[in-house]
Amino acid sequence: MSGSVQVGSVKVAGGNEVPVVLDPDRGVVPAAELGFDGDLLSLLGRISLSELAVAARSAPESFFRDPAGFEFAAPYRQPRKLWGIGLNYLEHAGDLSENVPTEPASFMKGDHTIIGPGDPIPVPAQSTRTTAEAELGLVIGRECYQIEEDEALDYVYGVVPVLDQTAEDILERNPRFLTRSKNFPGFFSFGPTIVGLDAVLAHWGSLDAVEVSTVLNGSVHRSNTVSNMAFSPAFLVSFHSKVMPLFPGDIISTGTPGAVHINPGDVAECRIPGVGVLTNPVIAGR
Repeated sequence: MSGSVQVGSVKVAGGNEVPVVLDPDRGVVPAAELGFDGDLLSLLGRISLSELAVAARSAPESFFRDPAGFEFAAPYRQPRKLWGIGLNYLEHAGDLSENVPTEPASFMKGDHTIIGPGDPIPVPAQSTRTTAEAELGLVIGRECYQIEEDEALDYVYGVVPVLDQTAEDILERNPRFLTRSKNFPGFFSFGPTIVGLDAVLAHWGSLDAVEVSTVLNGSVHRSNTVSNMAFSPAFLVSFHSKVMPLFPGDIISTGTPGAVHINPGDVAECRIPGVGVLTNPVIAGR
């Protein structure tokens, strides 16, 4: 049942953002109208997708609205942690003339980098070559620490499209500049909705079959499947839980099949069939 609903946040009057439940068969309903208060981040640790699905199915038809009437925002703005994974596809490592690491090449981003669907990605003035990278994001649903790979996906609330940006020219000057190159404002977009693993498995048959595409101006730049990751989603959750506790709403962005250079006027997309399409225009930043 949890596979049939998704969660996200939409923009409302006054610049506020409120959590919603999306039932693909019925439409969008604010979580508050189902009896769930708080922003989406606070809901993740308290209410499962199964519970939201039960509540949505019990709600009268009059509660639901057409999704086209809403502007989706980033699902939430202040997760405890954003983990990014570099060089997790063999082909992408080859693009950069890098060897695939024997352990995940991970880094962290601040929540100031977060934007949502339709928000502009600013190319910073100090970068002459910025890239956008489509990725599958794993959203943690329960606190976990020191967990094993075979139980890791039990702690994943769902998955979400991500666009992870890099000031590639800054990174190339020195690999120790990784944090700097990844942390300009607007360098982490995610949304429009978080989709349960049940729905992903119903669409693809397995998580390994999921295809992620980096798209620029409507043309697919690079696609690849999760099966070609050096480190699987379950491994990444387990590995990072052995570094530090993971909390509800933490995101692990699992790496890109290919980065694409972006310039003001471009439109970058992450496309993951069965999960969603995330689109952001590119502008000149400061």
